[in-house]
Amino acid sequence: MAFDIFNPKAQPLIGLDISSSSVKLVEVADAGKGTFRIERYAIESLPKDAVLDGNITNLEAVAESVKRAWKKMATRTKNVALALPAAAVITKKIVVPAGLREEELEMQVETEANQYIPFALDEVNLDFQVIGPSPSNPEEAEVIIAASRKEKVEDRVAVAEAAGLKATVMDVESYAVQTAFEMIEKQLPNNGVDQSIALVDVGANMMNVTVLRNDQAIYNREQAFGGNNLTQDIQRAFGMSLEEAETQKKTGGLPDNYDNEVLRPFMENLAQEVTRAMQFFFTSTSYNQIDHIVLAGGCAVIPGLDEVVATRTQVNTIVANPFANMALANQRVKPKQLAMDAPAMMVACGLAMRRFDA
Repeated sequence: MAFDIFNPKAQPLIGLDISSSSVKLVEVADAGKGTFRIERYAIESLPKDAVLDGNITNLEAVAESVKRAWKKMATRTKNVALALPAAAVITKKIVVPAGLREEELEMQVETEANQYIPFALDEVNLDFQVIGPSPSNPEEAEVIIAASRKEKVEDRVAVAEAAGLKATVMDVESYAVQTAFEMIEKQLPNNGVDQSIALVDVGANMMNVTVLRNDQAIYNREQAFGGNNLTQDIQRAFGMSLEEAETQKKTGGLPDNYDNEVLRPFMENLAQEVTRAMQFFFTSTSYNQIDHIVLAGGCAVIPGLDEVVATRTQVNTIVANPFANMALANQRVKPKQLAMDAPAMMVACGLAMRRFDA
């Protein structure tokens, strides 16, 4: 099967995350005894609109950014794991008779896929993974199928190749985040067992809320709110162009009233969006409690944001750092800078972890 979503790779591998505003590369190594070491990482910003709604619209510009980031890393590793946005992938869990041979399983998957994929099978990349025995019937097995339009996969592969790299794994962003999240669970009381944990990933345009319980996603919701809202607030408040506002947001140097009149209201709005997402979760599931909130994405590093969210939601809130318990390979990886970058590196970290899949 061409769509190598689930096939583990043991060789050195770089996690390459292509988001709407930047490309992020991470390389992680085994440090022994079930621990990991971050070897190197790099982030390179993308030109405006080079990636729109998860679609690569300017292949050359994205490939150039990837090439620059890879050079910064000073690595020999050329194999990369990439991910597709969840919206570009159709996933479905099916039940099949247990003990099927590989060929029989492939035929069964294709038959099932024909029923629910709204495209001809020759237009899609298809992959599947046996999850395990069906909880309701030991004579059946649960299988997850993933399918995506070929051009979505080919665009990302083409970016890697144009940057001189080799795409060896294609994942789904939401799965990659869950892989990285396993690193964060270890930082929670009782390793997060039997607790409902809301992972709130605030990107440039969208806020994605996933509620996880015992490593299973039990709820997911996207809301149109992100870091660009703050950029627009800065633009309006200080009469800047969008480009100036974005630069000043990152580098500082904004007027004295910025914190109170622009940043604080944005943080309150973000906390309100999190509260709304929690209400949707409660009304659409049988759960009535969130035990922890984990903030991820570029906005998560705004100083004090975790406290604002915790105060409004009355839920313990932490900032995501999947690298917190990892050793640092060398002097090039600066702990302070890594802690700042970590919340936005969830997808890239999850992809880099793919080489350790059993």
